Amino acid sequence: QVRLVESGGGLVQPGGSLRLSCTASGFSLEHYGIGWFRQFPGKAREGLACINRFGNIAPYADPVKGRFTISRDNAQNTVYLQMNDLKPEDTYTYHCAASNYYCRGPVLAEPHDYWGQGTQVTVAS
Repeated sequence: QVRLVESGGGLVQPGGSLRLSCTASGFSLEHYGIGWFRQFPGKAREGLACINRFGNIAPYADPVKGRFTISRDNAQNTVYLQMNDLKPEDTYTYHCAASNYYCRGPVLAEPHDYWGQGTQVTVAS
């Protein structure tokens, strides 16, 4: 089955950390740019971080700059989002997307070839 699967979400206290994973099944991620987004149901998605297929990282979105880091491990067919110093306002469903297009700042340009089902991150004490 060809798909993207996010994992690593959960409940964390303010100031804590999580590492999200975006793993491809049925295709190789190394040929794709990958973007991380977050979204509330029914709301517009927010692009956070983007890494192109050459491993170049675009500037991060302002709300996460200095706290989140995107990286890729082509051998594991996975892209990561390390999230540190988490805040309650980081509570969202987080998605990854794959595209043959470029990073437009922190946003992976559409159309997206693949879009994951999301993983929930809740930051609360």
